[in-house]
Amino acid sequence: MTDRGYGTPTTRRTFLVGAAILGATPAIGATAAPVATTRNGKVRGVSDNGVLIFRGVPYGASTAGPNRFRAPQPVASWRGIRDATRFASASPQHPDGAFDNVSEALSPSEDCLMLNIWTPDLQAAAKRPVMVWFHGGGYAVGSGQERVNDGANLARKQDVVLVTVNHRLNVFGYTWFGDTVAAYETAANPGMLDLVAALRWVRDNIAAFGGDAGNVTIFGQSGGGGKVSTVMTMPSAKGLFHKAILQSGFATSTTPPELATAGAARLFEAAGLQRGDIAGLRQLTTQQMLDAYWKATDGVPLRGAYVVADSDVLPRVPFVPGQPTPSPDVPVLLGSNATETTVLFPPKEAFTATWNSLPGLLANASALRPALKIREVSALIEGYRRVMPGSSAADVYFAITTNAGMGKNARIVADNRVASSTQPVWKYLVRWHTDVEGGRWRAPHGVELPMVFDTVAQTFSTIGNNRAPYQKMANILSPMWAQFARTGNPNKPGLPEWRLYKSGERATMVFDIVSRTEVDPTGVEQALVEAYY
Repeated sequence: MTDRGYGTPTTRRTFLVGAAILGATPAIGATAAPVATTRNGKVRGVSDNGVLIFRGVPYGASTAGPNRFRAPQPVASWRGIRDATRFASASPQHPDGAFDNVSEALSPSEDCLMLNIWTPDLQAAAKRPVMVWFHGGGYAVGSGQERVNDGANLARKQDVVLVTVNHRLNVFGYTWFGDTVAAYETAANPGMLDLVAALRWVRDNIAAFGGDAGNVTIFGQSGGGGKVSTVMTMPSAKGLFHKAILQSGFATSTTPPELATAGAARLFEAAGLQRGDIAGLRQLTTQQMLDAYWKATDGVPLRGAYVVADSDVLPRVPFVPGQPTPSPDVPVLLGSNATETTVLFPPKEAFTATWNSLPGLLANASALRPALKIREVSALIEGYRRVMPGSSAADVYFAITTNAGMGKNARIVADNRVASSTQPVWKYLVRWHTDVEGGRWRAPHGVELPMVFDTVAQTFSTIGNNRAPYQKMANILSPMWAQFARTGNPNKPGLPEWRLYKSGERATMVFDIVSRTEVDPTGVEQALVEAYY
């Protein structure tokens, strides 16, 4: 994650929800309300066009007051039938990225350990594959009820059970106190522990919603992909999931403990409290807590949310070259998009770059840290100009910064899996270009989301008015994701052949106007990055 800026209003909003995507609120049908029985009590949902939907189902107690910064606590059981027809509140977060893309705008709350379920029916014997979605937005913003990940089409067309999760974010879920407080006073990585608690809820309850607790796929995009990687490395999550999908988010690094501890020290100071006064932090209202957080992080919403390899909750950094791969017995599908950085905090000058301005822009690019020398940048540019004849300076900027960042990390994870996993690896690259804003976004971060969830009819900000080609892509990606969740293999009759990723060959499914498997489609570009960076 970068904290060097927060982007333009458009790119900011796009990144915070993982290229998310405004659209019409899904209709709520008026047919007979379904009732499911969980271990804590009964819940009443809605039936809408052949899909049963349960919104705002609690999987943990409120995290406010004495539970703030602690591991998630069990939810209390209830009598009667609990209403689950409306989404619940998401974690408190920056208002500029919190709720502008959700189906219902609700006030934030620390009582946010809630999940949503879409299912074709409640027959336990159906044993449908379960797909559990971890939302994007880094570790600081977002929710499980964004319009782009509405689960109706995925559940209905692909015959799966979809679960989306709200959990603690930013200061509430990812403050690392280190040695500033006694170890028993707080939990390490509580936002990640929330996700494990949600998976335990799925294990214990999903049969009541027609799902198979023995066939659970965790998937996520952007920060959600990082959360998937992290959960794969957490001992407490072992056995709670059986497949994993990482979309443009890879935990190839975590925050050093000393840096995160310094962030906690700034938080105490911003709150006007003595270092280590955790009781004082728990006495603050939610808004006072947020105010202290904004002050400590200079108001940058994605800053100050730290995942730390603490040796206990998270024993080590998930994906590091040369280290054993996490969850080696789990099949993985992973990939990225061809020009991620058109919406990942690009300087506005990048879109109008010239060959004269390009070296300076790249020398200051956050994806190329530590900074390259101009001599090295110039050599890298010349290499890319040979590989991409006829491209503009802007094209080369976005290609280099994407390959040096998300593209490189996808390659690291895929190679890591092949080297030490017992299960298959399926890799993809989205090359499909959107024509929004004159096509300048190309194939941006998050462009695949409406394809995966088949929400093309409900979304438009990265689609534009020409929906037909986008729906064509959705008709390929959505069934492939579901087929992988069902079998561990995305291949299905009538769809393009997707070959396994193997050492040396690096076969990759390239999603474009014509989708097909290619051998190491960015190999030359990656070699240039490795040579000069």
